[in-house]
Amino acid sequence: MLGLPQSTEVNRPLPKAQLYKKFELKQSQRDAFDADIARMEIVNFIAPQTLPGIAEGAEVKAVFVVDVELKRSDYNSKNILLISKLIPHRIIFALRFEDKVQLAVYHTKLFTAPWQSIDTALLSISGLSLDSIWQNIVAYVGELEVAEDNSLTEQIRIDDARAKLIRQIETLERQMRSTAQPRRQRELYSEIKKLKANL
Repeated sequence: MLGLPQSTEVNRPLPKAQLYKKFELKQSQRDAFDADIARMEIVNFIAPQTLPGIAEGAEVKAVFVVDVELKRSDYNSKNILLISKLIPHRIIFALRFEDKVQLAVYHTKLFTAPWQSIDTALLSISGLSLDSIWQNIVAYVGELEVAEDNSLTEQIRIDDARAKLIRQIETLERQMRSTAQPRRQRELYSEIKKLKANL
């Protein structure tokens, strides 16, 4: 799956009942989970023992690929977040619905890639250590450009702050267009100018 090396394949079922029992999920969580997810399976295990030549990272010791068969394409992302928080490992989710797949990863927040055909979906492994491999995977799935002097977490924080500023500017621009008072328009314009200077 995803064009990953054969040496990383494990194909181990991840029964939902086992998750429910181990983490003592409430009935409402189980129902929400069952509404979205048909079945799960660990399909790949990326680690130094399965990919010789790759070093263990300072933070990342292994990366799992979990194939998640969905019952619907408009799934609730809270279910994927729940799995990410329950299982204390780095996980790449291959969310499958019919003949499409969507990659998802959790690193400070959930990132999802666009839906693509299962036949053409590929995930490349690049990096010399599991830390750099994980960073590259998150950057790929989240469509992030990580500056050389930033860590992945810092870059996510910077991108989130930038997105928030852009939303504030758009809100102020809408208010400026809708107001008829010249003084209020000037105030809004000056606020917009200050925010744009921070971009």
